[in-house]
Amino acid sequence: MSVARTTRARSTRRTEPRPPPSVGILDIAFHRASLVTPHGRTKAERDRRRAVLKVVRSSATVVRHLRLEVKAVRDASGGGFEQALLERSFGPGRLERSLVRIRRAEERIRGIAREAERTLDRAGEGDDLGGYVRAFYGRLSSFVREVDPDLEAVRAAHRFLDDRPRLVEGMPTLVVAGFPNVGKSSLVARLSTARPKVADYPFTTLAIGVGHADLGFDRLQVVDTPGVLGRRSKANAAEGEAETAVGRAATIVLFVVDPTPTGGHSVAEQESLLARWHEEFPKLPILAVDTKSDLGAPDSGRLRVSAKTGEGLEELWGRLRALLPATATLPAMEEAPPAEEFTGSPGEESEYSPSRKRGNRRTGRRS
Repeated sequence: MSVARTTRARSTRRTEPRPPPSVGILDIAFHRASLVTPHGRTKAERDRRRAVLKVVRSSATVVRHLRLEVKAVRDASGGGFEQALLERSFGPGRLERSLVRIRRAEERIRGIAREAERTLDRAGEGDDLGGYVRAFYGRLSSFVREVDPDLEAVRAAHRFLDDRPRLVEGMPTLVVAGFPNVGKSSLVARLSTARPKVADYPFTTLAIGVGHADLGFDRLQVVDTPGVLGRRSKANAAEGEAETAVGRAATIVLFVVDPTPTGGHSVAEQESLLARWHEEFPKLPILAVDTKSDLGAPDSGRLRVSAKTGEGLEELWGRLRALLPATATLPAMEEAPPAEEFTGSPGEESEYSPSRKRGNRRTGRRS
């Protein structure tokens, strides 16, 4: 095959649309149903059991795969940061409606399976058992195809969550946020184990990243966020993800301000976003620092740090520790019971006296 023909074949495979989720689910279910091996004394008894087993196995396989499809999204829909991310990206209630329709499809499939089993139990010897099974397969297929759009939405949400790190509920979380190209990722790399992509152009970070830092008895999650331009109505998906992390995941926010002209945004614009977050999240501790202190930025009164030279990082850690609540404490120490007081005569030694050596005494002659 020539190189041009191979290239055309590869491009054709790339442009072919993917089959809907129902195709793969039904193929697996019908294949498993075709492998049933019933037992019975007569051929009629075996045929009846084969038909019933096909109904039971195909419906059970479909229901199991539907539950596997929605498991990751259903676990994330219980609340918290992941649910807020999904609602921000897919729209409020969009995935919840899909989950409800898929759950109803499961109930309908179980219902028609019970109905088909009763029909097969009542069927006579001359009835077409294969026709009953084909009719059931048709109804089963229609119910699964009806929820194809919902399965596609659930798969897209699963891919979305799979591309993002999982935050641990209850662990203190530091969210590093600010305008694009102010040095957030460089600072995250100095504060935690994360190794984000660092480049000298805006919007290098397009999704959140997570690293960890040691707080002694506690672990701190350090979240790197995409840049936010402070636009209320025109925010893109990356900005929305950053604002969701600030509002729903942060124990404390480290707001990074670039006072140098290298970032491309004025200090007034950055301080406007800082003031808006103070107003929207009044109970959330927000610590603002000036970054890139190695470039000789003017003094604004905020703490000056540099991810390149390490200037100010020790003082920054001290301020963060003061703001972060303690989540772990030492276990209570148990007091040792008081020693028993010896009440014998002055010349008598106690059985538990430390001055009395008790060894194993051997009897007989020493060899």
